[in-house]
Formats: sequence, C-alpha cells, structure tokens
Amino acid sequence: MQDNRCMLNSSAIARRQQFLIRALDGYYHNQTHHPLRMQSMISGSGLEDDDLGNLRSITQLLDPTRYKGHAGKIAVIGGCREYTGAPYFSAISALKIGADLSHVFCTKDAAPIIKGYSPELIVHPVLEESYSVRDEDKKSISERVLAEVEKWMERFDCLVVGPGLGRDPFLLDCVSNIIKHARRSSIPIVIDADGLFLVTNSLDLVSGYPLAILTPNINEYKRLVQSVLNCEVNDRDAPGQLLSVAKRVAVFVSWARQYISSGKVELGMNPTVLGCIAGSALVRKAASHAFENKRRSTLTGDIIECLGRSLEEICPVSGVHRSLLDE
Repeated sequence: MQDNRCMLNSSAIARRQQFLIRALDGYYHNQTHHPLRMQSMISGSGLEDDDLGNLRSITQLLDPTRYKGHAGKIAVIGGCREYTGAPYFSAISALKIGADLSHVFCTKDAAPIIKGYSPELIVHPVLEESYSVRDEDKKSISERVLAEVEKWMERFDCLVVGPGLGRDPFLLDCVSNIIKHARRSSIPIVIDADGLFLVTNSLDLVSGYPLAILTPNINEYKRLVQSVLNCEVNDRDAPGQLLSVAKRVAVFVSWARQYISSGKVELGMNPTVLGCIAGSALVRKAASHAFENKRRSTLTGDIIECLGRSLEEICPVSGVHRSLLDE
C-alpha cells in the first residue's frame, strides 16, 4: 500500500490534483474574506498597479539552472482548412514572451501552412474534418486522434483550445474528447474562438472545472449567458450575471501556477485568475505600443511584435541576468 501511494504521489496527475485542491481552497477563502475583489475586477477600478505587480511577480527570471521546458510548454488545439492564422498567432505569442515550447495540433490541410509561418512551432497534423472521413471510420479515427494528442498531453502546462478550429461537427467531437482527457489530467485549458462555440453547446465540458479559462468577445459572452442563465445580457445585472456564469462555468496558466507552487507566496488568489490578470495587463500594454506605431493600421502581428518590449518594460532584465546573455 505504501509503495502504491508513493507511485501515485509521484505521478503528474497526482501533483496537478494536489495543486488544484490548494488552488480551490485559496480561491474560495479569498472570495469569502474579500467579496469586493471580484467586483473590482469586473468594474476595472484600481487594477492597473495590481495588474503590473501580478505580472512582475510571476514572470520567470533568466536563470542558468533552468533548462528547456521550465518556462512553459504550451499546446494549441486548432487550425483547419479555412483558418490558419489564429492558431499561429496563439502559439507564436507564447514563444514571444518566453515559453520554451509551443505545439499546434491542427488538421492535415492546415499543418503545412502553419509550419510555413514559422519553423519555431512544433506542428502536429492529426485532426480530421468530416469531408475526409467516412461514417464507418469515424469511431476509429476519433480514437486515433485522441491517442495522438494523449501521448503528448502530460508534457503540457496549458492547452489553448479553439483558435482557427472551425465548426466541423466531427472535428468538434474529437476536440470534446481532448478536453475531457485534459480535465482528467488536471491541465489548465484556455477556451477561445470556436472553442467557445463548442462549450456553449456542451457546458459540461468546462462546468465545475476551475482550471478552465473562457475568453469570449461580447457576442460570444452574450451566447454564453443565454446558454448558462437563459437570459439576455443587460447593463444593470451585468456584474451579477458574470459572477453567476463564473460559478456555473469555471472561468478561473503556467507561470502563475509555478510561482505559487514554489511556495514564494501564500495562496491568496487562484493561480489561474492571477495568470489571466497578468496576461491581460501585458496584452493591453503591447496593444498600446502597437497603436502608437501603426494607429488605424494596427494588426494582430503588430501587437505580437510588441509583446517582448512590453514585458521588458514591466519586468526589466537585471544586471545579473544580462551578464548571462553576454557569456
């Protein structure tokens, strides 16, 4: 029995589960004692200094003892015939701010295009769309797709599901299975774009999972509120509606979890929330720089090119760390 416990405690899933327990305890404790914290996050009041402080606190230092993989291994699930830009933008952005490895799991049609955008990305052409799958083969192909992703799953610190995914029914079914497996492994999941279409119609995929992050635009949020609360969004009830959605669909990534797990601070906030706030602060700053340069001509790629500069301005590389770069 003791040997079995040791084996369980050493597994990646067990470590994530223990972290999840600590994160949940810290989150609910924090909300009980600080009921205005979420309200201030919704209203946007007084967040700027806190945002930048959060970003500084979790940003990885340049450390000679670290090796490839310590600063994050990210996977994007998305990319089909019609949409190849979004998964590329998501995956390359992770590398631009310091993640070590960035993978893209996409359809066979999308793979060579995404790979052509950048040789830095690890591209897996494993997803399939309905047009290339016979009905009698769907079950076996779905199992094969899951197996291909599953063998990589334990290596990832976070999944990003949805950029460029499209709405092909068979493809969405396969991605549903991937999300379910990620949940069982307690891996944080960011749901974006067509991934939101998927979970809005299948709320059980993320409901009750505090490591799921939903990133809706206004129209996607309206559909989410309609699906979860069966009502329309309105200004008067907006804060309460957001809290209700958060309770029923957990909207609560790698650096924040590492930082809090390291014991450097007591857990006062769910690390997924901390990561979301820090990421939002960085994107706002990068977007501001991009707009200064390009004004109305600002594109997504312009913002991505400003990510490194923005992070350096918020978290400058110290003299000690600069010496490492000169060696």
